[in-house]
Amino acid sequence: MKNVKNIIWIIALILVIVLIAVIGYGYYKKATMEVKNPVATMEVENFGTIKIELYPELAPQTVANFVALSNRGFYDGLTFHRIVKDFMIQGGDKEGTGQGSASIKDLKDDGEDTEYSIKGEFVSNGVNNKLKFEEGVIGMARNDYTQYSSTLAEESYNSGSSQFFIMTKANSSLNGNYTSFGKVIEGMDIVHNIEAVEVKAADNSEESGNTEVSTPVNPPKITSIRVETYGTDYGLPETLTPFDYTTWMYKQYGIDPSSLSAE
Repeated sequence: MKNVKNIIWIIALILVIVLIAVIGYGYYKKATMEVKNPVATMEVENFGTIKIELYPELAPQTVANFVALSNRGFYDGLTFHRIVKDFMIQGGDKEGTGQGSASIKDLKDDGEDTEYSIKGEFVSNGVNNKLKFEEGVIGMARNDYTQYSSTLAEESYNSGSSQFFIMTKANSSLNGNYTSFGKVIEGMDIVHNIEAVEVKAADNSEESGNTEVSTPVNPPKITSIRVETYGTDYGLPETLTPFDYTTWMYKQYGIDPSSLSAE
């Protein structure tokens, strides 16, 4: 009987040692395992390949959004519709005018055909993202409604959707006011070649009052963007209902939009 008890104690001791070893190895593996950041590969027709490392620890919602749209083919065939020398190149608008954005259906198969926006992840919007807008940094484009009213800061900050820009030169005025979420690691020469294409004022510049000479004569086409996530699932971003500027403006003048009839 005594021998049986000893055997039981020995087995129990062995099991405890094995359990401690397994737990210890798990912690060791987790502590020493290198988690790779996702890398986006962008092919631009007649220009070449640009590779961008994304930083989910700084801007998780933005990275999740960019990964989802890229790997579902949203950006395939779109263009760089706005190019400003010594500043940035901007793309990701399915309309090609600077006014377009993505819809929920672009994020998932069962999504509705309604536009969305995501939270701006930068210091002015309460997010501790301090990646500076230096050459090669990729950022999220957004609207600026504060030009109409200083009370619309939050609506401006959370208006990004699918449009992005890549810096061709550092610009400190953007730091803390726009979402920076990655940086070019290969192909910066391609970015500068795109920056050098011929540009003009937009066709409706006289009507809109925007005389910026930034519309490419022949907009460079993005053949594809795909993101290698190295096995990590970044999920989908938390989507927001976009600010309806038109309805807001009507209300400023006491007009009920529902009372307006289509002509």
